[in-house]
Amino acid sequence: MASCAVHGGCVSDYIAVTVSAICFILLVSRLILPFVVHKLPCAKRSGFWIPVIQVFASFNLVLSIVMSLNFLKFEKRHWWQSCYVWAVWIEAPLGFGLLLSCRISQAFQLYYIFVKRCLPPIRSYVFLPLILSPWITGAAFIHITKPLNYRCHMGAQWIIPSMSLHTTYVAILVAFTCAIRHIEFRFDELRDLWQGILVSASSIGVWVVAYVLNEIHDDISWLQVASRFVLLVTTSILVLAIFSISSSQPLLSQISLRKREPRAYESMGQALGLPDSGLLVQREPACVVGPNEPLDKLLLNKRFRQSFMAFADSCLAGESVHFFEEVHELGKIPVDDPVRRIYMARHIIDKYIIAGAAMEVNISHRTRQEILTTSNLAQPNLFNDALTELTHLMKMNLARDYWSSMFFMKFKEEASMRSGAHELEQMRGWNYSPRLSSVRGTDDPFHQEQEPFSVDSGCNTRDHDDDPRIMSKFV
Repeated sequence: MASCAVHGGCVSDYIAVTVSAICFILLVSRLILPFVVHKLPCAKRSGFWIPVIQVFASFNLVLSIVMSLNFLKFEKRHWWQSCYVWAVWIEAPLGFGLLLSCRISQAFQLYYIFVKRCLPPIRSYVFLPLILSPWITGAAFIHITKPLNYRCHMGAQWIIPSMSLHTTYVAILVAFTCAIRHIEFRFDELRDLWQGILVSASSIGVWVVAYVLNEIHDDISWLQVASRFVLLVTTSILVLAIFSISSSQPLLSQISLRKREPRAYESMGQALGLPDSGLLVQREPACVVGPNEPLDKLLLNKRFRQSFMAFADSCLAGESVHFFEEVHELGKIPVDDPVRRIYMARHIIDKYIIAGAAMEVNISHRTRQEILTTSNLAQPNLFNDALTELTHLMKMNLARDYWSSMFFMKFKEEASMRSGAHELEQMRGWNYSPRLSSVRGTDDPFHQEQEPFSVDSGCNTRDHDDDPRIMSKFV
């Protein structure tokens, strides 16, 4: 016991390492499986990179504890096995500090988007290193003063400053969370943040106890073995728990693998519960479809918009039509519901407006900057200028070719079939006489030679039961 307590290799040490390896495998699966199972696109933005950085920080934290507290029996012959590499740099700035900074970065974004109602003034790739700088400064100071002994233990006088830095970052996370506690989030972001705070605070409490026992009572062998076992196992479980609480991707949280029956949402509108989002209603208002009609008016019709979108996608130019549909969905959200409007607006900005977005639309730099620097993400006319520009582009480019395409021919054919079916349904509703006649031919008063109905090529603008030409056949 005394030998393995100093040099590592106890049975409990290998058990703890096995538990940590299992937790890390589960951690990686939590990151990868939603994209593999649900075929989610990997948007190379903060919503994707912050969870990846969290996994990287979790791995560093667990591995640094294994290397610095002598869980494995090996001789330290190389510089990269030094205590200052693992116990100072990897464990603090690149481990717990980076893990908690990612969570603070998420809370910072939520605060600006939903409380300030504007995009954060500092991008995540700038904010994250900025908030991590105190950890880097502290690690550099410890590396210069070199207070560690050969067992990677610091003296008792370093415990309070070290834990104070940990506690300060938890307090910052609490402050941001309290600032957004009044927001009625749709995807449980506030609950996830509070759970993250609880996990972080609990981990600090456990680490303080194990750390004190490991640092101060280094002459008691069984206590050294037991304390480092608890420290590694607890750390492995807690980093898995804190990553499982993700508030960075609303749509991803809706199809989380935690749910037994995940629901598939094809659009943000469906996730936000907008009426008829992504669905074709049985009977839409009748409209006239033709080259002389305004395109922005035609696109308000769901069936025409889907036909025009299919044509645009076939030309590899469907971004503008998809943008029109998402903005149309945004218009369904009442002005007095700013939270849902902000969700939808942020989704549209990330998907279509930001440079390098997955479906970046072709709008002027001035319009793009006006959207990105808006002071109110919930304002009703946020995307009006962008819609005007894109509608003009679609009218000049796509619309001319659409009217002579097979997509329009198919749309007219389907419209004619729906119109005919609607007429037959109206005829079945009329009050026919139940009497039967044995008279044949033109002498039969109930027999009429009916002319075929003439069906317009587009959507009819009036009901056939109001057409006097048709009604006269049954008078």
